[in-house]
Amino acid sequence: MKILLLGANGQVGFELQRALAPLGEVSATTRSGKLPGGIDGLRADLGDADSLAQVLHGARWDIVVNAAAYTAVDRAEDEPGPALRVNGEALAQIGAWAARSAALVVHYSTDYVFDGRGARPYREDDSTAPLGVYGHSKLAGEIALRESGCAHLIFRTAWVYGARGGNFLRTMLRLARERERLTVVDDQRGAPTTSRLIGAATTVALQRWLDGDVARRAGYNGIYHLAAGGETTWCRFARAIVARAAAAGLIPREIEVAAIRSVDFPTRARRPAYSVLDTTRLRERFGVVPPEWTQGLDAVIGELAEAHN
Repeated sequence: MKILLLGANGQVGFELQRALAPLGEVSATTRSGKLPGGIDGLRADLGDADSLAQVLHGARWDIVVNAAAYTAVDRAEDEPGPALRVNGEALAQIGAWAARSAALVVHYSTDYVFDGRGARPYREDDSTAPLGVYGHSKLAGEIALRESGCAHLIFRTAWVYGARGGNFLRTMLRLARERERLTVVDDQRGAPTTSRLIGAATTVALQRWLDGDVARRAGYNGIYHLAAGGETTWCRFARAIVARAAAAGLIPREIEVAAIRSVDFPTRARRPAYSVLDTTRLRERFGVVPPEWTQGLDAVIGELAEAHN
């Protein structure tokens, strides 16, 4: 299989390079054409229709995995055009190409398509109601991909972090080295999900898709929720990070993490208060059982500690 991976320099894209390798020949792209470590890759900028078209038509791809996105949630409120181009219009372009080329598209979406007013884990068929530009742009991408008529797997995920890239865990580690006390919101709930889990689950789902006949593959089309098990708050997640990091020697000591409300930490874009995703469909169709979020945290801290030592 010839696999085109878009956005290979992001935290999810980095994990996908490694996870997808057993399935076929993976060609990785970044906006600059350079991969982590200065290695040459392909250039693809989802914000530039011509750049995207060039890489799509550059080979006979069997699968396109899109890990590229406009993820600056607050900046999107002031830059709706670029956010919609990358997260929405680019997916219409990819989907149209894939429909003509009989290729499969794998795409990642977000809990931000919901308003966060739920009281139970969100299912794939629950009503969407984004609170801001970022969520609207990601929902536009989902819709565009479905309406293109191409074969597609859309994985909604949430609270993504890992050992690399810019994310909540790495921010907490940096601040814990600089400060004596942290304040973190405690009224937003979700399940912290590692980029490595996303890469591994994607590979399992793709292998199941590849093993299926035409009818079974068609039945796999759709949206799936992909997130770790359990739930917590940002504050409790931060406390768990600090405790494990101190024990692993990643920070000098365990510092206090105090709880505050979202209203005490205003942001340009509104965040969903409840972001827990129901992964039943993922388990039933692909046999993927996401581990509890604490297991993922232990693995990431262990990875960082090993690199640190």
